[in-house]
Amino acid sequence: MQLPDYDFMSDTTEDTTTRFVTFITPGMTRFDLAVTSTHRFYGKKLVTDLQSGRTAIIGPDDLEEEGYLEYTFKLTEEEAMELGQFLTFVVGTVNFTD
Repeated sequence: MQLPDYDFMSDTTEDTTTRFVTFITPGMTRFDLAVTSTHRFYGKKLVTDLQSGRTAIIGPDDLEEEGYLEYTFKLTEEEAMELGQFLTFVVGTVNFTD
């Protein structure tokens, strides 16, 4: 199939690792997440909430940004705090590769 009118900026294939995790927080919120590790995004993780379909590229700096998880995943402050505690262990440090 040819796409003569499309101007591709990027088109790559990469092997990734995805961790699927389901947990219930102390506040009784259930999370079903897919956390994808890739060489793109400066080492940040691609986190997908499988219940809502919302996805974000998350690194330690994002977790420190006030209101980021609440806005991105449409969570209450308490839910975001609990999700942030989990993601702190998952995201780790960012490794720059160039």
